[in-house]
Amino acid sequence: MNMDFFKNNENFANISPEKLNFLMNFAAQNKSGNAKEMSSMIMGAVNNAKKEGIQFTPNETDLIIEILKQNMSPEEQRKADQILLLMKNMRR
Repeated sequence: MNMDFFKNNENFANISPEKLNFLMNFAAQNKSGNAKEMSSMIMGAVNNAKKEGIQFTPNETDLIIEILKQNMSPEEQRKADQILLLMKNMRR
């Protein structure tokens, strides 16, 4: 993924430098177009963010997921949506 995407995207214009750095590091690790691997990466990233005292808003989280899904086939995107829905339901 082109890291300039985060710096040049207006959706990230008001994000803190700490969050931006965290996102850029996370995006650099995302090489897969696989839904299962993406969900594992997200869970790991959430835990790492908590350790670093970083919290993302629901809108920021949704945007991050959409960015990650760009590397996926339509079938893998559907799988990712199903996995994410299950994860959201488990947090309730």
